[in-house]
Amino acid sequence: MDTFTPGSLPGEARLRYLDNDFEVLKAGRFVTCSVTKRKIALEDLRYWNVDTQEAYFDSETALTRWKQLTGRD
Repeated sequence: MDTFTPGSLPGEARLRYLDNDFEVLKAGRFVTCSVTKRKIALEDLRYWNVDTQEAYFDSETALTRWKQLTGRD
């Protein structure tokens, strides 16, 4: 098993989003927001959807996407 600190390697990470946590599948410094396509540093990642396995840049983006997915205004 490789020993690394999440975010210690350059490039985009690949994660598996879990409830209240995420698993690093491929080490990297950032992930890309599924909606805005903005880069999110792993240490700043706070919003994601476990069901769709999507990361979101901020709470507003997460809420907007949740409304799209649920059909709510």
